[in-house]
Amino acid sequence: MAAPVRNSVKDRLPFVRNLTIFFTHPPSRAIGLVFASLSVQFGGWSTHIPYVKAKLGLDDAQLGLTLFALPAGLVLMNPFSSLLIGRFGAPQVTVFSVLLYGCCVFVPVAAPNVPVLVVGLFLTGTCGALLNVAMNTCATAIERAEKRTIMATCHGLWSLGGLVGAGLSGGLMGLRVSPQVHMAGLAAVVLALNLWQRSVVMRVPFVREQPGAWFTWPNRALAGMIFIGLAIGMGEGVAFDWSAVYLKDYLRTSAGVAALGFAGFSLAMTLGRFTGDTLILKFGENALLTASGLIGAGGLALAVLLPFPLTAIAGFTLLGAGCALGAPILYSASARLPGLAPGVGLATFATFSFIGFLAGPPLIGIIAREVGLSTGFAVVAVLLLGAAGLSRRVDL
Repeated sequence: MAAPVRNSVKDRLPFVRNLTIFFTHPPSRAIGLVFASLSVQFGGWSTHIPYVKAKLGLDDAQLGLTLFALPAGLVLMNPFSSLLIGRFGAPQVTVFSVLLYGCCVFVPVAAPNVPVLVVGLFLTGTCGALLNVAMNTCATAIERAEKRTIMATCHGLWSLGGLVGAGLSGGLMGLRVSPQVHMAGLAAVVLALNLWQRSVVMRVPFVREQPGAWFTWPNRALAGMIFIGLAIGMGEGVAFDWSAVYLKDYLRTSAGVAALGFAGFSLAMTLGRFTGDTLILKFGENALLTASGLIGAGGLALAVLLPFPLTAIAGFTLLGAGCALGAPILYSASARLPGLAPGVGLATFATFSFIGFLAGPPLIGIIAREVGLSTGFAVVAVLLLGAAGLSRRVDL
């Protein structure tokens, strides 16, 4: 008798099998939708910042100070997130915060004046922080209960959501749809989808533990994770805030070509995260974090040492591949720290690493002003090399 034909692509490509399992497992799929819901709305909001600036008559300095209200809300809420998760449970907090976020993120584009804008951004930041810790805690709970890895795929959906949100916004701008109508319609769709999936999210196997510390000072393991997270976060900040500037102002490309640096970064990050769960099972978290730091540093070195448009775009694409699995691995590892209730380690990691993420792009700007943007990139590359070395020893 002839041997049966093996079923296809799933047998040859393990990541396809992993994605199939993910999307056919209702709790995983529902949490993945929450990740995408957060980023698709944030991606939409980010494209309307110039509109808000013009509508309220803000100059660059005023806009910068105003926009700081969002990360301020995020940093202030992070330490309290684990307290709420311990009190009410991660699934309950996820459902509540994703619905509240959909309402708050509409406020900034509709703000009639600066005080309302500041309040709207602050509330968006607090809801985003609460949702971020809750949904990552839910993903970790599924990994523990189901003995499977889903965190990288969830973060892949976050990356994809941001791309979809920005792309959709650009298309609607071309059709002259107002930002208020766009964000209100997007919020309505997101709210409807998450209400539909509410009962599935509530079935996430989260076990509430005895109340304890709701925030912790980083121990050696958590401090190591934070340093690695800071380095990778600064790599992301390079791509978000400086890739287009480097290509356009330093390499003298057109605006369209300059946008390809971030496009390559985003595409590599998204693809890396969708294949990440399979790679984690095969190679392990420490090995992948080490490789991430080396690849990210190599991408920045390529962009700096061969300062041509094509090589710079390739460098930023490699940077995206290097940064792809940092957040999924570190969020999951910080949530599993022994001796801490669910959410405590994750909230602590998110707080400290995000403070560094905020400081990264301005720090690069200061270095660029004094000694050049290439030197700023080199500093981040050195940090990524340090993160690669530390990744071999940190206890994940």
